[in-house]
Amino acid sequence: MRKFFEGGSISLFAIVGPFRRYTREKFRADIGAAPNVALLSIPQGIAYAAIAELPISFGIICSAIAAMVAPIFAGSRHTILGPTNATAFMLFSFFAGAGPELAARETELMPLLVLMVGIFCLVGALFKVADLLQYVSRSVLVGYLTGAAVLIMANQFKHVFGISTEVDELGPRNFIELVGALFKSLTATQWQPLLIGASSLLLYFGLQHFRPKWPNFAISLVLISAVFGSLIHAGGQFADVQTFRTFTLGDLVPHLNFASGTLFDDISTLAAVAFAIAFLACLENTVMAKSIASRTGDRAEVNQDMFAVGMANVASAFAGGMPASGSLTRSVLNFASGALTRFSSIFAGLMVLVAALIIAWLPSFGIALIDYVPKSALAALVVAIAIGIINPTNIRICLRSTPDDAAVLITTFLSTMIAPLHVAIFIGVGLSITLFLRRASRPHLVEYEFNDEGELREMGEKRKRPNPAISIVHVEGDLFFGAAELFRTQLQRTAADPSLHILILRLKNARHLDATSVLALEELIKFMRSDGRHVLISGAPREVYKVLKNSGVLEVVQEGADRKAGESNIFLYRASNPNISTRDALKRAQQLLGGEKADIRIFYDPNKK
Repeated sequence: MRKFFEGGSISLFAIVGPFRRYTREKFRADIGAAPNVALLSIPQGIAYAAIAELPISFGIICSAIAAMVAPIFAGSRHTILGPTNATAFMLFSFFAGAGPELAARETELMPLLVLMVGIFCLVGALFKVADLLQYVSRSVLVGYLTGAAVLIMANQFKHVFGISTEVDELGPRNFIELVGALFKSLTATQWQPLLIGASSLLLYFGLQHFRPKWPNFAISLVLISAVFGSLIHAGGQFADVQTFRTFTLGDLVPHLNFASGTLFDDISTLAAVAFAIAFLACLENTVMAKSIASRTGDRAEVNQDMFAVGMANVASAFAGGMPASGSLTRSVLNFASGALTRFSSIFAGLMVLVAALIIAWLPSFGIALIDYVPKSALAALVVAIAIGIINPTNIRICLRSTPDDAAVLITTFLSTMIAPLHVAIFIGVGLSITLFLRRASRPHLVEYEFNDEGELREMGEKRKRPNPAISIVHVEGDLFFGAAELFRTQLQRTAADPSLHILILRLKNARHLDATSVLALEELIKFMRSDGRHVLISGAPREVYKVLKNSGVLEVVQEGADRKAGESNIFLYRASNPNISTRDALKRAQQLLGGEKADIRIFYDPNKK
């Protein structure tokens, strides 16, 4: 256990080094990039809270706190943490399908849920789980994000059409029910929200076309709110259009209730979705960190970043925010704006926090800015963001690369349509890992012989072994538990030859030996010995020798060898001459067969690769 935790240890305060090296030039670059990130973080925080059906203060607080806390522990210097589309909609999906009683407690349960997400991430970082995320196919994330984008659009159309009440009463639990509820309620469509939503989309896409570098999300939301918000408050035909409620300073005070009588029941209820959100947040953050690192030339420290995600969520829980994850859009904007260090994220978080306090303080003077934001305007802009999530290039690559990638993408996408999102993502992950294990669990076994020049060569199908009593089998590939059965079957097929007396296994390129494959090897040795035959091991690297020794199977391998007389049944790999171990194994084989001399020639050219 000590050795396990020694490698890739987590730094508790990764910010110390960058702080000591901080300069005035870096400060200028970071403080210049921070306003751009803050301008995007505020409206996105509002939007993602709206997706999760939470009060908008949850999204803004998360955007501020996560951006300030994560850099203290993160390994990446351009990462911006906060609420994201994928995690927000997973929240909505869970509470929408959990029944009205649990849905009514969403705000109450959010601090506990976010705290559980943080704890899962911290434990995962401790056990270096982020290293295992490389075995999750990118097709899973592409399929999940595509499905989530479709669901986000379908869910936000109710606000664009002004039919949210009718749809909410029907309580749709998946995409099919959601679309069915929308069609049934289309007769109740109101033209005012539809006009506001259409205007928002036209303005946003127009700005994106002509001024793509501007903070167009924030600009569109402010302009539409100024125009239509004024019409709503002026009365008349727009008076019934729904707007958001401005939060106050009292709303920013977290309402923690971890000592309630239903605490353990709540933990049991939230465990599955908390684990799913933690997994998704770390997967998103890892993909985002590697994407940014490929542009900056930095090395992505995925476990350190996973630890930062955990700490950011713990802080968000106590501050009254929603789950935090790595935001690719805000992180890319941070990098493109010229940020040099992690302090740009802290500055942006402080700016968001100050803005939140100002917004909450203004109602005491009769100024309620958020009351001017129409729900249909924000819903339309969220639809625009969801459209941007769908990446046709990534989808095409996943569909055309391999049949496995296509199967994972399609399965994950369809799962998001019919199952809760915290279940759908693990369906895709399970299929991805299953297909990976199927490919990895195929060790390559080739029988070899020596030619007249003393070189090892692969046996031809029509060519018999020069010495029918000896077989040299080269094992290459992974020999973990998934490959053990195939390893056993192929060796048994070779051992079934009645003329074979000595089986020499070359394990130079055998990797990841574990208990299952060691047991299979032990069974083979005992099976051969029951008929008076032998198994020798040559070219074994130190890792293989250590596994055999620690498991106790080395004694089984060495059984019958007089080690005091210098005899052995296992011959280790020598880098100076890779074929020496096979030569010694052949000499031992001749000795076991009763031969007094072994005419064995080994040719090795150190310059040949």
